[in-house]
Amino acid sequence: MKIIICGSISAHKKMLEIKQALVYMGHSIDMPGLGNIKHELDLDGNSVESAHIKIRDDLIRGYYHKIENNDAVLVVNEDKKGITGYIGGNTFLEIGFGYVLNKKIFILNQFSREISYSDEINAMEPIVINGNLNKII
Repeated sequence: MKIIICGSISAHKKMLEIKQALVYMGHSIDMPGLGNIKHELDLDGNSVESAHIKIRDDLIRGYYHKIENNDAVLVVNEDKKGITGYIGGNTFLEIGFGYVLNKKIFILNQFSREISYSDEINAMEPIVINGNLNKII
């Protein structure tokens, strides 16, 4: 299956681990790259993408087109900002793109009800795999 990985850039290391495991399982994987993107850092040293960077590099539209060319979306949602299973604004958009394009949507970990758009995420009926990559079918 062709799978695109989405999630906060702060989870990039985890995304790489998951990519390797999924490739080993026979999947084709696309994921965000850090190569050409200049990131700003927050006070904790985490990478953040400002609106300027998103506009300059056309990141939102670019990722939409990547989602179009894959069979499924896998959200890597690690804990962040004290929120369990954090899903940020960009990732929420990417889930929405996948949903509208009739892609399978998998979420790695249960996401928090603290996220203001958790009802909208639930309405898109993602499959929460609770860390078990074998549930991606």
